[in-house]
Amino acid sequence: MPLPSFDPAEYPSQLAEKVARFTADFAPLGVPAPEVFQSEPLHYRLRAEFRLWHHGGRVDYAMFDSEDPKTPVLLDDFPPAAAPIAAVMPRLRERLQADEVLKRKLFQVDFLATLSGELMVSLVYHRALDEAWETAACVLAAELGVQLIGRSRKQKIVLDRDWLLEEFELDGRRLRYQQIEGSFTQPNGGVNRQMLGWARRQAAGAGGDLLELYCGNGNFTIALAPLFDRVLATEVSKSSVRAAHYNLEANGIDNITMVRMSSDEISDALAGGREYRRMKDVGLADYRFTTLFVDPPRSGLDEATVKVARGFDRILYVSCNPQTLRDNVAALADTHEIAAAAVFDQFPYTHHLECGLVLSRRT
Repeated sequence: MPLPSFDPAEYPSQLAEKVARFTADFAPLGVPAPEVFQSEPLHYRLRAEFRLWHHGGRVDYAMFDSEDPKTPVLLDDFPPAAAPIAAVMPRLRERLQADEVLKRKLFQVDFLATLSGELMVSLVYHRALDEAWETAACVLAAELGVQLIGRSRKQKIVLDRDWLLEEFELDGRRLRYQQIEGSFTQPNGGVNRQMLGWARRQAAGAGGDLLELYCGNGNFTIALAPLFDRVLATEVSKSSVRAAHYNLEANGIDNITMVRMSSDEISDALAGGREYRRMKDVGLADYRFTTLFVDPPRSGLDEATVKVARGFDRILYVSCNPQTLRDNVAALADTHEIAAAAVFDQFPYTHHLECGLVLSRRT
């Protein structure tokens, strides 16, 4: 699809079209009218990646239209970029333009920002990075006030640290999250806060214990934990699990047990399958689960996880893919009905739409 147009005047109508499509797609499943959580129309993206285009002795940020993938679209600015990214982009480009050591065979620039104002820049090269590069990069990082990382094939140079600390207020709590370079983080920080607030409202009063699958760095886990007696959270990515453990300590939370397991492994364990070494200190039989929370990848829940979900009275399901969400809900329709719905516009001006459903056991 072509690059979107970022016109705030068009945003309300574009969002309305997406909400209408969601409502029509889920109407056969008895979806109630969804709560709609909109994005800021500009400066909402905390992550951005650009090619660095070398032409006529100059370098520019570039993106590509999928309908014409060989022709770069050169960018003077990027309206969706969060304020820290937008402020640094022109300064970084001019510094790269003036420094042959930094710009030589540089082909990609990645930005990661936080709502709390921290910024990381990753420079990706088609050449090995040496001591001269590291010296120049240290000067650049100090001038821009950023965390700076250099990458090339089989090489990663971290000048200070390869993570940021996100901080924001939610329901009277100050939440802190370590965000590691190269790991998944929520791209739209403002909408993410709204997602967390919605999930907390849906979970309020449930009590008992929570099982969370695909917990990532603990984005939802940290927010939901105070509402439950205990939380068992699973994630397969090593870096995300490492960040999640940091986040538990940073937020002073002690009722969460983290296990690095895939969804099919935990599904097998819950079904009484083989014994898993990583579960040896987890007494599954002692948990009294009232709620299942899932935020799966675009492929949705596999058959084994859908089977596990049938055993829960209440399911909170956040999805980045309405199609696989609809398939999973249809597969559960004989045991569960949709009790609440929400849509979260993480990606304005695109067809993408994040969705949230509460599924309750049929009585």
